[in-house]
Amino acid sequence: MSNKLIEINSAGNAILRVDTTPTVSGNRKSIRLHNRNIFNGGLLILDAVHMPIGCGTWPAFWTNGPDWPNKGEIDILEGVHNGPINQVSIHTGIGCTIPPEVLNAVGTLNGGPNCASHQTANQGCGMQDRFSDNSYGVPFNKAGGGVYAMKWDDSGISVYFFSRDKIPDDITNGAPLPDTWPKPVANYPAANCNPWQFFKDNFAIINTTLCGDWAGSPGAWNGSGCAASTGYSTCEQFVRQNGQAFNEACEWSAFFLYQLRQCLT
Repeated sequence: MSNKLIEINSAGNAILRVDTTPTVSGNRKSIRLHNRNIFNGGLLILDAVHMPIGCGTWPAFWTNGPDWPNKGEIDILEGVHNGPINQVSIHTGIGCTIPPEVLNAVGTLNGGPNCASHQTANQGCGMQDRFSDNSYGVPFNKAGGGVYAMKWDDSGISVYFFSRDKIPDDITNGAPLPDTWPKPVANYPAANCNPWQFFKDNFAIINTTLCGDWAGSPGAWNGSGCAASTGYSTCEQFVRQNGQAFNEACEWSAFFLYQLRQCLT
């Protein structure tokens, strides 16, 4: 708060910013929030009207457990730079996979069917949303945002997205009924990945990483076009020298996070 990076605006929405000091010699400050409740099963929902966008950014809404990756990580919302598509991922210990029939029913697989982090160079198994054209980045913000939901129960792990004009009334009314929702954008069935074996004692996180292992990698920086468009050869150089780039491009705005803590088993 002393750095003016977090506030509640007049609409009652939380705003998380990134430091916009023109140049910094080390890491540029941003916000990372953890919720206080540890959960095993349940429903987690994020309502956001604006997410960070632009070169150097890596916004994420996710969960994590102790003894990583053996107690699991669920990436509900994640992407880098100016990417147009949200990627849902899970990272687990050895033994969790995605069955072939699921790959044709939900999001486009990014990587292989093996979700074990230590066997996939930390890639896990990610699914890109192929049902929505406004689930991430600039299109998400132009549409006024939307709602992400992650359900963890006996059936496995499922992630849903609803654009602003398609949010179910049961969510708006505070009584979500996930069994009535359309098909999830990503699904990890219990038959091949027991959610009670590979996920335990998770907590929710919302943060804006700048560069980092993914956004800061040469492949992501060059492949996104950011090296060419900014004139900087690395993500770190650009972020440290261009605070003005994060006035609007790097801000979480108006998100409402709540968790139904009861297990859905």
